[in-house]
Order: sequence, then C-alpha cells, then structure tokens
Amino acid sequence: MALIIWHNPRCSKSRQTLALIEAHAPQIRLYLTDAPSEAELRAAAAALGLGPLQMMRTGEPEFKAEGLSQDSSDAELFAAMARVPKLIERPIVFAGDKAAIGRPPEAVLSLL
Repeated sequence: MALIIWHNPRCSKSRQTLALIEAHAPQIRLYLTDAPSEAELRAAAAALGLGPLQMMRTGEPEFKAEGLSQDSSDAELFAAMARVPKLIERPIVFAGDKAAIGRPPEAVLSLL
C-alpha cells in the first residue's frame, strides 16, 4: 500500500515521522507550498476520524489572525486551512483510506 506524507521539513516531528516510514518509499507532499484543497482537507479529516478543529494548530498566530475560534464552523476551519496550510497539524501520513498524525511520530506505525 502506498504511503503519502504531508511533510514540513522544518518541523522536527515531521522529519522524525518521515524517517520512520522512509523504508516504505512514501510519496512526499510539501503541503506548505502545495496546499491541499478544501475537498482534500475534508477527506483527510474523514480518514483521521477527526473534526477540522482537531487537525488544526490552534496555537499559531494565524489562527486568530484568520478570525477563527473554537466556535468557528467546519466550513470556516477547512477554508482557513486551505488558505493558510501552516494551520494544518503536521505531519499527516495516509495509507489507503486511513491516516494518522505523526504526533508522536510512532502514531503512524499503525498504518504500516
């Protein structure tokens, strides 16, 4: 099964997760420069079994700058992540219809 990682090379957790799955030759998507669409983000949330708020980095200054809060609608949250991919929790590894966030990196081992 092909693995895909939404990777941020500046993030230590993302680098550690990539190192764990490198033997499986994952497809690497640098999501900060190749931002996922709202549809891709919705599919990622479904694969993760999470709502959009749980797959966001709410502590980033961009969260508040985008006018978001814990009460924002799903549509607002997905739109914000598509506009500002820095808000997406990282890294996310996909295997078929399943996904896991690599925080901690070992969380993705269940996909292998």
